[in-house]
Amino acid sequence: MTPITEVEGRRLTLTNLEKVIHPATGTTKGEIVHYYAVTAEAILPHLKDRPVSFLRYPDGPDGQLFFTKNPPPGTPDWVRTAPVPRSEDPKARQVVIDDLPSLVWAANLVVEFHTPQWRADEPAVADRLVFDLDPGAPATVAECCEAAVWLRERLARDGLEAYAKTSGSKGLHLVVPVTPTPSEQVSAYAKSLAVEGEAALPKLMLHRMARSLRPGKVFVDHSQNAAAKTTATPYTLRARTEPAVSAPVTWDEVEEGRADGAGLVFRLHDIAPRLERYGDLFASVDDPGSAGRLP
Repeated sequence: MTPITEVEGRRLTLTNLEKVIHPATGTTKGEIVHYYAVTAEAILPHLKDRPVSFLRYPDGPDGQLFFTKNPPPGTPDWVRTAPVPRSEDPKARQVVIDDLPSLVWAANLVVEFHTPQWRADEPAVADRLVFDLDPGAPATVAECCEAAVWLRERLARDGLEAYAKTSGSKGLHLVVPVTPTPSEQVSAYAKSLAVEGEAALPKLMLHRMARSLRPGKVFVDHSQNAAAKTTATPYTLRARTEPAVSAPVTWDEVEEGRADGAGLVFRLHDIAPRLERYGDLFASVDDPGSAGRLP
């Protein structure tokens, strides 16, 4: 029997809740839907007003993965969409997750949430800057923590405050709230800091993507500031072997992570206790009062 549930007055059909999505931990689809329902208060502010892209993994991380910007077939008419014109499709629209029913509906599709650095009402005008710190083996998240601390101090010199989260994969994301600025300008500034980081710490940081250069270093990926690019949303689950979360972390945790980084892995059952302890560590990211102006 397919359960139908009511969420804030919306009727939702939830399917295959017993299906195991992460065999390594036995995590079921029902647990995933429940995770999003109980973390809604934390994740919704980071999804609000941003067109969302979905990485769908309905058969788990080892099944078929597909990335979509278009509203999935069968999207209910009460789920908000916004126009996001693209050169290949001037009439394109994307889903915007603004409320709990929409979040639970999307969770039932088994997705990673990815969002741009701008909001639907101001396309290509960023209110966040992001760095994706990606370690090239044998480097690990410990080296990412080292790079993050350097970037945090460098951004602070320009009056900008950085917030850190795990990527939910191997590295870290740094997110910086900025006053609304054209994405091109944010991209140029982010690239300049990545170049500066490589010049300051050439054995640690790298601003170019070339695979041959990456072993043992942290690639400071500044490209996700481009208007067409997206980044994993805070608190999203990732399509990994285990149900890892892109989880906000404290700077104390980042500092400690420079030793080995082993503590910087969070799975879905870790998040409720963290929210109870810290609240949403990214709450200020969406507060205009925290936004700094690019130099």
